[in-house]
Amino acid sequence: MYDAILVPTDGSDGVDRTLDHAVEMARNHDATIHALYVIDRRFELAAEEDREDLIDRLTERGEHAVVAVADRCETAGVDVVTDVREGIPYKTILGYADDAKVDVITMGTHGRTGRDRLAHLGSVTERVVENATVPVLVVDIGAGD
Repeated sequence: MYDAILVPTDGSDGVDRTLDHAVEMARNHDATIHALYVIDRRFELAAEEDREDLIDRLTERGEHAVVAVADRCETAGVDVVTDVREGIPYKTILGYADDAKVDVITMGTHGRTGRDRLAHLGSVTERVVENATVPVLVVDIGAGD
């Protein structure tokens, strides 16, 4: 049923809970996990002289984030592919999902409700859920984490 599972990562601790679910699905279906870090294109708002340093820092952060996912997958005996791309996060995630022909996207959310949720409308996870052409497993990584 699942051959390819996309796990977008931002390098935060919350990715661990999301990855738990993705690893279990990958084991059960002999699937490959695709770890993706997106360098948010909004860095272009930085002053021109800071731009290059900022890109370098964000690229390094992205490499660390996908390596952390890869290490965890390899320890669990799950095949993994990593990628760091630049773009608008939700659009880049959706584009990667199409390009790699993933079967499911696994992402975290902070589980906000009520007014708190309304204040955070437009999150990357929400936009992916609203626009994805494949199922999206949303894992509650805890409000306020």
